[in-house]
Amino acid sequence: MRAVPPQILYLVPLLLLVFISSSCARTSPSLVSPFHHSKSLRKTGHQLIKELNLHPHLDINIVKSYTNSSYLDHEVKVTQSGIVEKQLSLQVLGDSGATVHDLAQHAGYYKIEHTVDARMFYFFFESRSAKTDPVVIWLTGGPGCSSELALFYENGPFKVTNNLSLIWNDYGWDKVSNLIYVDQPTGTGFSYSSSDEDIRHDETGVSNDLYFFLQAFFKAHPDYVNNDFFITGESYAGHYIPAFAARVNQGNKNKEGIHINLKGFGIGNGLTDPAIQYKAYTDFALANDLISQSDYSQINQQIPDCESAIKACGTTGTTSCEMALYTCQQIFEDILDIAGNINYYDIRKQCQGSLCYDFSNMEDFLTQSSVKTALGVPSDIDFVSCSDTVHQAMLDDWMRDLEVGIPALLEQGIEMLIYAGEYDLICNWVGNSRWVNAMAWSGQKNFVAATNVSFVVGGKEAGVLKNYGPLTFLKVHDAGHMVPMDQPIAALQMLQLWTTGKLTKKDTIILP
Repeated sequence: MRAVPPQILYLVPLLLLVFISSSCARTSPSLVSPFHHSKSLRKTGHQLIKELNLHPHLDINIVKSYTNSSYLDHEVKVTQSGIVEKQLSLQVLGDSGATVHDLAQHAGYYKIEHTVDARMFYFFFESRSAKTDPVVIWLTGGPGCSSELALFYENGPFKVTNNLSLIWNDYGWDKVSNLIYVDQPTGTGFSYSSSDEDIRHDETGVSNDLYFFLQAFFKAHPDYVNNDFFITGESYAGHYIPAFAARVNQGNKNKEGIHINLKGFGIGNGLTDPAIQYKAYTDFALANDLISQSDYSQINQQIPDCESAIKACGTTGTTSCEMALYTCQQIFEDILDIAGNINYYDIRKQCQGSLCYDFSNMEDFLTQSSVKTALGVPSDIDFVSCSDTVHQAMLDDWMRDLEVGIPALLEQGIEMLIYAGEYDLICNWVGNSRWVNAMAWSGQKNFVAATNVSFVVGGKEAGVLKNYGPLTFLKVHDAGHMVPMDQPIAALQMLQLWTTGKLTKKDTIILP
């Protein structure tokens, strides 16, 4: 059977899921000749999406004319904050295990402030345990893939079966938190606009949109304003999350609106500091017998060019960042050429045919007209599982170092959790551990010197944890890129302990 081409990376997000993160990109015609890269980079984003068994009808939700017919439904609630939402009425099989009555579960849109016409789609799921539990927002990566990938395959309240029914997820993160999923940047999932001007190109645009959404959300739902608030995500969200956390912190300091009770942010198998993480590819590959020592030495000859290109890119994101992406990407591709038919999201596995994962059930479920009606989605808005246009628009953002803004947050005591499944190659734990240890802040020496301890779940070691002050790193055993999918019990316990300040303590928590 043929392995999924390495370039699949260039498009879809890892974040979740199966799609990528650290190495993602499709060849731009203007950049073909100056750089050395494999022929596969010439594949289109549409081809790459199909190889994940995803088949969006549109490349991006930029709809020049649309109707708001669904909003006329009497069950839709329109708020003064720009939120338009609907109580979910989806049939879910099984028992939710909820201890509260009539869970608040909504799907809705927010008309993003300071845009031409951008509408951000989101889900909100009230905690199955207590309304006072922390509020947790989840961001999927790509850039350009819908957060429904995580909702239905990783840590959401329910999963989609092969017959397109919904069943409760016993380990959904809504069991210990009030959970929000958003489709972003504009044009992904059910989020849409009528103007190309609303397509985002950098973290400033993305984080502003998310901040304005939070302001509107908490204005519409004041009961949750005083809850602790945490930002989480995966893969390319390693870029989104630090920028978003800094934007929330800035808004709080400047008293721009409602104070958001930001307590922490967590990144799973993310891409945050490319300069360090790309250099870790060969070390991880050699340690896991994906390449030989001679391969290691030969591929490492490309590292100086990669470092120089990243330095030229800097932290602001310019056209030189595209050169850095193509230069450094060859390191990853050369490893895959040698390793063969491996699943680079989980090197323990082989890809089947042209697929490493099959997420088509989610897409088939969400494209049903009855489901769109239940979610309050206008009938003429398509579900764009992954958008190559959004992906392309963010190319100058890929190789930026998003670690630079994190120390200021740590100095204020805002918690950061970096976790990584040990068998993921694309955003591997080695690279993540190295950038966390290399980060300069007042607690750096103490963090570097801290002792690794066991993360125990159900009486067994589920990972190895290192902590000092507000900074925690966790390597999760027996997991690949998507930790909540591979180790749902451990991921749920991780979230609960972390959001209650007990992840680094010896307290024993019995999950509901």
